[in-house]
Amino acid sequence: MENKKRMAFRMHLKPGFKEEYKKRHAALWPEMKAILKEQGVSNYSIFLDEETGYLFGYQEVVGDAGSQDLGDRPIVQKWWDYMADIMDVNPDNSPVSIPMEQMFFLE
Repeated sequence: MENKKRMAFRMHLKPGFKEEYKKRHAALWPEMKAILKEQGVSNYSIFLDEETGYLFGYQEVVGDAGSQDLGDRPIVQKWWDYMADIMDVNPDNSPVSIPMEQMFFLE
């Protein structure tokens, strides 16, 4: 069995875009799904804290690189461009993503 690493990160959704964010992710492009799976990403969830607008992402990955490390892929860059109008982003349109340290785990 492959050794999976749990990763978590925080992003920020601009006010008023909750439904649009959900809509876009409900129709996640097949190419994006494929590249995530190829990268070894699984059990990927994103949660919203409506009070602050913070998005909490959780994923399990094989290896050390997760979804936030795929910026060299053209389809990922296209997705970032697509999402840039509703999220806080860096100059290259990648989401501002803050890694979070695991403090507790119960299996």
